[in-house]
Amino acid sequence: MINVSDQRAPRSLIVTLYGAYGRHLPGPLPVAELIRLLAAVGVDAPSVRSAVSRLKRRGMLVPARTATGAAGYELSPGARQLLEDTGRRVHAAPSDEEDWLLAVFSVPETERQQRHVLRTRLARLGFGAAAPGVWIAPARVHEETRHSLSRLGLESYVDLFRGDHLGYTPTEQAVARWWDLDAIAVRYQDFLARHTGMLRAWEQREDTPAEEAYRDYLLALDAWRELPYADPGLPPRLLPPDWPGPRATALFHALRDRLREGASRFVTPTD
Repeated sequence: MINVSDQRAPRSLIVTLYGAYGRHLPGPLPVAELIRLLAAVGVDAPSVRSAVSRLKRRGMLVPARTATGAAGYELSPGARQLLEDTGRRVHAAPSDEEDWLLAVFSVPETERQQRHVLRTRLARLGFGAAAPGVWIAPARVHEETRHSLSRLGLESYVDLFRGDHLGYTPTEQAVARWWDLDAIAVRYQDFLARHTGMLRAWEQREDTPAEEAYRDYLLALDAWRELPYADPGLPPRLLPPDWPGPRATALFHALRDRLREGASRFVTPTD
């Protein structure tokens, strides 16, 4: 039932798989099981092994043996924290909170590579640039920001502040300067275009075959998990009229609720 036209990257799918299932396992995910689960979404074994090698080099996956001695991979402590934070962000409910988190940083010119890493990380966390060296995000990302900056060894360059926006530019105008809302809206529209048909097809069925449910759920989750980071999650009153975020969120939640239980039946480690 895959109606998503593009093939998702194997490395991204593996991260999504560990975020949805692997981090909850009592031990490592066996290699044979990892290959089986990725085959269900169209990834062959050589591609799985290549992607796993890259994730090992990045320090996300660690080789380990299962209780019966089979080769497998488990999450590093840093990767586990990252995916726990991601899980909370991906499944979070919308918020009307209007407190802000400011990240104020200064990086010596001799360490400009660290400046690039810091800016990239803040952008990936959903921060917008308010001024040189001053980035802003909704205050609820505070804990995740602390985890992320500490994990990368960047905390010594940054001070974090929490507060209100008091002007002079009206906040609904200022956010359009801090974030490219048009680009975010396009990403939501793309998700809606690619997955609305998937939901409609499942709503017309009474059965939920485990492998089909798993395949569609993992693909939808893999496509969705980037959006709560691209979108800072602004309160509705600060967003343009007919903002597509709530419709895309409702679509993802409907797919999740329809497929997750069936998908879990397919994820049954054999070792």
